[in-house]
Amino acid sequence: MDSPDLPLLILLTVFLVSASSFFALAETAITESHKSRLEKLADDGDKNAVAALTILEMPENVLSVVQIGITLTSILLGIVIGSAIAPLLEEVLHFLPYAHTIAFVLSTIAISYFTLLMGEFLPKKIAWQNPEKYLQRFHRWLHVLEYITRPAVSFLSNSANFLLLLVGINPHVTDTVTEDEVKDLIEQGTEEGTFEKAEQTMVDNIFHMSDQTAYALMTPRTQMFWIDLEDSIEHNLRLIKENPETIIPVGRDSLDDFCGILHAKDLLDACLEKRPIELSPFIRQPLFVPRSMETFRVLEKFRETGVHAAVVLDEYGGVIGFLTLTDIMNEIIGTSFDADEIDAPQMIPRGKDAWYMDGLFSIDDFKEKFDIDVPLPDEDKAHFQTMGGFLTSYFGYIPKETEVCQWNDFTFEIVDMDRARIDKILVTHRRRPKTNETEENTVTRAH
Repeated sequence: MDSPDLPLLILLTVFLVSASSFFALAETAITESHKSRLEKLADDGDKNAVAALTILEMPENVLSVVQIGITLTSILLGIVIGSAIAPLLEEVLHFLPYAHTIAFVLSTIAISYFTLLMGEFLPKKIAWQNPEKYLQRFHRWLHVLEYITRPAVSFLSNSANFLLLLVGINPHVTDTVTEDEVKDLIEQGTEEGTFEKAEQTMVDNIFHMSDQTAYALMTPRTQMFWIDLEDSIEHNLRLIKENPETIIPVGRDSLDDFCGILHAKDLLDACLEKRPIELSPFIRQPLFVPRSMETFRVLEKFRETGVHAAVVLDEYGGVIGFLTLTDIMNEIIGTSFDADEIDAPQMIPRGKDAWYMDGLFSIDDFKEKFDIDVPLPDEDKAHFQTMGGFLTSYFGYIPKETEVCQWNDFTFEIVDMDRARIDKILVTHRRRPKTNETEENTVTRAH
């Protein structure tokens, strides 16, 4: 090849590497641009942002053009290497043995290095700095290329869809974002400083709450604070004053004869206005929800009705618990608004591998504490939500103090009973090496 062709080859190589850089930068700009940022710019009257948004509406069309561009530039660079640059380098190295092979390898390495550096890594790093900026800058070129290559892109897309159908894959199924993917993105954003740790905690709590029912978040009937209309007004007012609850269930003799709810604010207004206080005129009706209603459905009911308290009923219509908007917000935030609120059920260490546990300690918290990813025995059937409920189901009867049962690597001893309810438990965890054999669940009782 004559030497005058060398400037032309160099020019052609620079052009192809530049084209590869453009396509790599455009690809990163499309995939990394945040739609919300462009929408904000568009709302401020930025016409380039409006045009860039049209690309993000259907990015697969332009991305196909970009992929075609990257592929074509790679092929053309290979042709230049094989038919032009390598022979030139071979002439320079003609005095060496295997000059043809050495020239081809050296030219391939050199072009590959500059192609990857200038055509991939560098433009992508540049685009990552501000993808929206470059998408706005190059949207016109991308629209022109998309229009020119539309027939080719359509032909290739239809060919790919046909091949997918031949192997039994639906080409029109859209990719869905899973809960784990969202959690991973939030966790990554927290590590990079985009989100606060508290924001990540709330998102995790919201996802966790999406699997919960009213039964899981309610205050159980045995723990409910309520007032009895059969008691004197003075006695009831004293109870309301001493208790931090602002929404109070009301019954007559027992919660089986449920009357409604009282708002402490209504009574305070009456006191400030020096009106005679009788409880009955202030009683309101709450929502009544089944124990199986999803928490988000309860929250939706609160929003629709403006009533922020719900009585949870069993399948026979009996009162089994009470749920308020505050309970749901506490689940999301992960702490209580009220500093005077009764402490949540706890798990207190006792030695190296033992803990004192409240009978109302949550099953979910127990499984999270010990990284248990399998259901507890009869968890799906018995519908228990607390460790006390699990052990009562596991024993098969109401246990007595000092009775012991074992499940896998755990030993549970009943430390204290509150009448028919398990109040305190001693949990011992023996960390044993895992074996291939599945251990049988055993119950051992000690009196």
